[in-house]
Amino acid sequence: MDFGPVPLDQALGAVLAHSEPLVTGRLRKGTVLEASHLSALAQAGYRQVTVARLGPGDMGEDAAALALAQALAPPGSGLELQAVGTGRVNILATGPGLARINAEQVHAVNACDPAITLATVPEWHRMDPNGMVATVKIIAYGLESASVSRSIDLGRGALSLSVPVVKSASLIETTTGQPQGPKGYRVTAERLARLEVKIGPECLVSHEENAIAQALGKADGALLLILTASATSDLRDTAPEALRRAGGTVTHFGMPVDPGNLLFLGRLGSRPVVGLPGCARSPALNGADFVLDRLICGIPVTDTDIRRMGVGGLLKDIPTRPRPRTRRD
Repeated sequence: MDFGPVPLDQALGAVLAHSEPLVTGRLRKGTVLEASHLSALAQAGYRQVTVARLGPGDMGEDAAALALAQALAPPGSGLELQAVGTGRVNILATGPGLARINAEQVHAVNACDPAITLATVPEWHRMDPNGMVATVKIIAYGLESASVSRSIDLGRGALSLSVPVVKSASLIETTTGQPQGPKGYRVTAERLARLEVKIGPECLVSHEENAIAQALGKADGALLLILTASATSDLRDTAPEALRRAGGTVTHFGMPVDPGNLLFLGRLGSRPVVGLPGCARSPALNGADFVLDRLICGIPVTDTDIRRMGVGGLLKDIPTRPRPRTRRD
């Protein structure tokens, strides 16, 4: 691509690089210059303008952006493309779910050519319908077709959306005699509804192994949640032991996400069980969200997955936390 100032009589068919004021109105950058445009520029006193002119081996910004976006999010990915314009294509979620981002492919695309840029949300970011997962922007008016082809090969299928597969959940709350109020149930219902999961009737039991185990045996949700009045502080604490008594297994305890450290994960038959940390009573983002979102979208959560959540796991502190990270005298 050629770029630079040229006399008006050599600018026909070129792309105007900068917006220019006219006697009446303004000629926008990116305009492919026609004879009428050149006349208007001459009338405004211009003798030359800065333009871009594509060569035979070049591709225009819109065509390049669209071709790359189509490769990144092909049909069946759960994503859709907005209309291309000014070298940009936004890639949107078609429904609620989790953004699946292949970071290495994204890095490879961005290393392919300085004129090619791809920005995405973080991996596993929870998306609402029509939320923007990524944007492709070609920052030059054109670039070599070979560069676009390389970026397509490197980025093909790098973006997708995992949609919810779990449709129902049961929440068991425990009490030590002090009234908890409906906040835990209400906040959990709202949290699950963001991914279209319906919660069963409220279930409040004593903070005892047998009571929790019996409630687990009666729960019919595809996802089982336990929110205890007293925080789980050990693998042998009340709620994990109750899960074992009900015939389940505890697969992991603790996570490097704050707030959210005191979460435990297990299974009861084929159903996942999540022992929620106390911070789950707040609607603010916490470690439980990291786990729940994946499980709801059918993505297994292993010990290794949880241990790798530490990078990005320092979240905004919850104002009602009994022991904030920092205190003011």
